[in-house]
Amino acid sequence: MDTPLLALTRHYPREFAETAAAQNMRQLIQLRWIAVAGQTVAILLVGLWLGIPLPLAEMLGVAALLGLANLLVTMAVPRHRVPDSEVMLALLLDMGALTLQLYFSGGATNPFISLYLLQVVLGAILLPTALAAMLVAATVLSYALLSVRAIPLVIPSGLVAETADLFAIGRWIAFAMVAGLLVLFITRITGNLRARDAHVADLRQHAAQEEGIVRMGLFASGAAHELGTPLGTLSVILADWRRMPAIASDPELAAEVREMQAEVQRCKGIVSDILHSAGQPRGEAMESVAAGPFLDAVAAEWQPTHPQVPLDYDPQGVEAAIVAADPALRQAIWNLLDNGAEVSPAVRLRARIEAGMLAITVSDYGPGFAPEQLALVGQLYQSTKGAGHGLGLFLATNVARRLGGRLEARNLPAGGAEVRLVLPVKPQ
Repeated sequence: MDTPLLALTRHYPREFAETAAAQNMRQLIQLRWIAVAGQTVAILLVGLWLGIPLPLAEMLGVAALLGLANLLVTMAVPRHRVPDSEVMLALLLDMGALTLQLYFSGGATNPFISLYLLQVVLGAILLPTALAAMLVAATVLSYALLSVRAIPLVIPSGLVAETADLFAIGRWIAFAMVAGLLVLFITRITGNLRARDAHVADLRQHAAQEEGIVRMGLFASGAAHELGTPLGTLSVILADWRRMPAIASDPELAAEVREMQAEVQRCKGIVSDILHSAGQPRGEAMESVAAGPFLDAVAAEWQPTHPQVPLDYDPQGVEAAIVAADPALRQAIWNLLDNGAEVSPAVRLRARIEAGMLAITVSDYGPGFAPEQLALVGQLYQSTKGAGHGLGLFLATNVARRLGGRLEARNLPAGGAEVRLVLPVKPQ
């Protein structure tokens, strides 16, 4: 958001979640401080320097009351959400103060009558159609009342010859004020609205991704439940095969059967993990762990599953770092390593502390990401492998986001791809 124009408009801590309406109210607060200062200077300039008789006490009193009301609004804004009705009341307050000032200084003949347009335009931008129409009606009614009833300006005899010039100068100043303030504040307000729309779009995207994760979770848990029986059957058959004399006497066949049994046991372990995770509440499995031992275990468990792919593992200086981790983080790192192993003869796994964050980097010597794929990394089913692929990066992206971090991907200058999981580190 833009920096406030005036020091009297305070910055508030991040814990005060601000809506676009609250930000727009802050812009109106800034506008009101400018109005208070401008009215005070104009009243003193016209009444004391030019010598035009004005009800100074009444007009300065209106400016003081407007300033007091603005101070109260300034203190109240961060304490609650700002509905459209309060924005409407704020604009009516400004219009009422302007109407009183114009009443005491010539009514509809005052060149600064054009300041009403500022309130109307701001209302059209900030308010729903019905409330904006009410504001327009109030403005038209105020203009009409000032046309028939107001305290006229009495020009001193020495200024009679310059009256036309004074009103021309006043109209020029009023036009410049309205144009400048409209450009300044409409730019800021539309910026607030664009930021709100971008935030809503981001929330919708995250909701769609969460929905995709839920669908995949339901499918995975159902598939895991169904796979339990055939995996059990395969385990029994392989155990019987291993005891058969023809296989037991053949070292090569016996080794292959043992390898198949190990793979079946691995599948059963994955199925058990899926069913176990599906039965836990969202945050129950999350815990604080030391990054070094956690990554050591991940690397040690992954390497036997890809014995033909060397793993260059280097966790430098992360042993004592404490991070929030759950089974999904281990699976996310495995997915990244699996992706690298599919396209590269070797895979690198690095871990470093960078700017108070744990950066887990997986890189390979493969062809890297295609440009169009790199722009969509982390989105569902964005993969060059065909339909149904691309889940690894998508799940890793959402795991990182859930843990308060992010996923980054790039192609290396010397060839290959690099994917980084950047996670927050808990203070010691």
